[in-house]
Amino acid sequence: MAFLPQVASYRPERTILDLGEEFLDPVAPADFPKTILRFRNRRWDGAVGLADMSDTQWTRHFGRFESLPGSLETPLALRYHGHQFRQYNPDIGDGRGFLFAQLRDGADRLLDLGTKGSGQTPYSRFGDGRLTLKGGVREVLATEMLEALGVETSKSFSLIETGESLERGDEPSPTRSAVLVRLSHGHIRIGTFQRLAYQRDEAAMRRLTAYVLKNYYGEEAGEAPAEQLLPHVVERTARLAGQYMAAGFVHGVLNSDNINVTGESFDYGPWRFAPTWQPGFTAAYFDHQGLYAFGRQPEAIHWDAMQLAIALRQISEAQPLIDILETFGPCYQRHVTEAILWRLGVRPRDPESDTALVGAVERAIRAEDTPIDRFFFDAFGGTLPESYGPGFDGVRTALADYTPRRDRSAAYWRDAAPCSMLIDEVEAIWEAIDRDDDWSRFDAKIDAIRRMGEALSA
Repeated sequence: MAFLPQVASYRPERTILDLGEEFLDPVAPADFPKTILRFRNRRWDGAVGLADMSDTQWTRHFGRFESLPGSLETPLALRYHGHQFRQYNPDIGDGRGFLFAQLRDGADRLLDLGTKGSGQTPYSRFGDGRLTLKGGVREVLATEMLEALGVETSKSFSLIETGESLERGDEPSPTRSAVLVRLSHGHIRIGTFQRLAYQRDEAAMRRLTAYVLKNYYGEEAGEAPAEQLLPHVVERTARLAGQYMAAGFVHGVLNSDNINVTGESFDYGPWRFAPTWQPGFTAAYFDHQGLYAFGRQPEAIHWDAMQLAIALRQISEAQPLIDILETFGPCYQRHVTEAILWRLGVRPRDPESDTALVGAVERAIRAEDTPIDRFFFDAFGGTLPESYGPGFDGVRTALADYTPRRDRSAAYWRDAAPCSMLIDEVEAIWEAIDRDDDWSRFDAKIDAIRRMGEALSA
């Protein structure tokens, strides 16, 4: 499933500059009253050669944004457009974040360090460019849980409290502030391509397409670069949709500016994990029509991939792109099957049997209103307890012919209940921080999530 960190030496990059100044704007970070380190990702700092950095140095780089040697000298706000709840918006871009640095990890992937809450940019509109501490805590919890569940996700790399009191209309105010740094495989969004199509800039579209192919897919652009790129993005975004469903995760805001072209999940606002398999379950209180509900996420991501294809019409004929888009459905079915089998802890058999098993699982847990996390915890390794009644007979029969990919010897499988991340626990973790500055529940939850991830991993 997801990449595992490998210890690596420090290898700075600045390839984003190859795109040219029309793609980005140099910006200055906010000067925060305080910088209090609240979270440092010790799982991933070594993967980009920063494990030996002291906490004092860390805070200078990721709270004061002193540049990393050999990488970008100045933070960059990237320009993009996008559809927001299916309405096109040409007035967006990096509005409260920027690209701070680029690095390579132990797998030789180009990675970006991007911020959230680092201050105003030319795209802030009427916003203050800040992030609430609660929002930062929630993003750390989301990314840690998704990584443990095998989802390709950005990593919350650093969370620093910044000592400002923020006013927000949708939560109790004033509230505490923070700046988040995330480690991600690419800062290029579908909306980055949409902006160039809006401007009818064919030369820039070709340059961006070649950049993505070279730096994220390891290919030189050929005579038909759009037809070369789109299959990669369709494959990766279909994989993301399948992984979301297997994890029971609802992103909440699957706008085209929130989907990047490497198919890696990022930017967590009103996310939720669904308690049970309810297709209509939504995460965002403002998603009144359920556009991004749990069961509609594959459709939403497919629609976003379609917007990339439309943008790529600047440099391609329509029919080849339409043909590629039609592969999204089969790709999704393959990836959701793979992800559910992974979470069940069994090895694939053959496409027909695997599809039948996944169908039986989905029907049973939906009909019986079974908690998603509880089911996968109990069924891991391919043996369903007798406490699961006749409604699960089809699952039990289908599982009988599967072999486990990992046994249940890890201590995690002897716990009384699975590790979950439902909204009540998220709120309880935040309440302890907000009321008493008690970070013990937060720290304990990170430890518990990583313990689960180790038990799940191959």
